[in-house]
Amino acid sequence: PRAQGSRAARSSSGSRRGPGAPCPQPAATMLSRLLKEHQAKQNERKELQEKRRREAITAATCLTEALVDHLNVGVAQAYMNQRKLDHEVKTLQVQAAQFAKQTGQWIGMVENFNQALKEIGDVENWARSIELDMRTIATALEYVYKGQLQSAPS
Repeated sequence: PRAQGSRAARSSSGSRRGPGAPCPQPAATMLSRLLKEHQAKQNERKELQEKRRREAITAATCLTEALVDHLNVGVAQAYMNQRKLDHEVKTLQVQAAQFAKQTGQWIGMVENFNQALKEIGDVENWARSIELDMRTIATALEYVYKGQLQSAPS
């Protein structure tokens, strides 16, 4: 009975052909099946690798866009600040030019006023001089008149 059991075990394992047992697969068919399985696994690995590559590219793109957006916020703020500064500089230049013009007008007015004061001073000196001359003449006339009154017989 043992020999039959071992023969049955061998026939069920397919290592030995018994009556009614299927023909063992030829080596070429077996290699072909192994090759197909290997190629299928390789294709699965390639698809997985391609999927991971696409995910990595997507993640890198998202990161790059986030970094660029972050930098653009700072650049945009700097640009706006620069535009405000440029506007303020132009306004300041206009105001400085107006102030310079007004200051020039004030200086002209002060110079004219000083000239008028000088002229008034000159007129005042002239008036004093005339007044002094008139007093001298008046005193001389008075002296002459008194002298004539004293020399005239009364």
